[in-house]
Amino acid sequence: MGKHNKPRHTGLRVTARGAIIAGAVASAALASAGAAAAQTVTVAGIGAVEVPALPQPVLDQLSTPQAQGLISQAPPQVKQTVDQLLPQIAPKSVGERALDAARTRVGTPYIWGGQNPGGFDCSGLVKWSYSQAGVRLPRTSQQQARFGKPVAPSDLKPGDVVIYNGGTHAALYAGDGNILQAPHSGDRVRYSPLNSMGKITAVRRA
Repeated sequence: MGKHNKPRHTGLRVTARGAIIAGAVASAALASAGAAAAQTVTVAGIGAVEVPALPQPVLDQLSTPQAQGLISQAPPQVKQTVDQLLPQIAPKSVGERALDAARTRVGTPYIWGGQNPGGFDCSGLVKWSYSQAGVRLPRTSQQQARFGKPVAPSDLKPGDVVIYNGGTHAALYAGDGNILQAPHSGDRVRYSPLNSMGKITAVRRA
């Protein structure tokens, strides 16, 4: 008795995958605060589908290396659908990833010599945050002042290392004229105005 080839529904499977991914991304957008304006995408085999514009937290999650790796392995029709949904995605810089890590430690107590989530001093917070982004920085603020490309205070970007008074204090630039820092004994990791502690220099890790 001859072998019978089972019919392959490759096109249907691809269409289903495209629909599932589009639906999952749309659901994530709906579940996130701030999903507002709608956009229309074309799903292979289904047609035009209206989904909310993706809010920044969803874009951030889908820009991770893990998510991008999964997307890159998807069939062409699926990648086309995702590309329509994610036109603005760009990898984050090392500094931005370090700042993201530092944001998770807001409220952590200042501890002299601290460089872990149990407690930080100023350079310990900077060092730990960059380690979460895969970059090893020197331990002290004086050393950190020389580790990277010098940046003018007028050209600061989120995650740049801000140095005060020649190296007596270090912090991370948080954007909008603020820094994220471990200030001093008796305080906690918090945001502060950039121009609040004297002379500023800065460095950036590429």
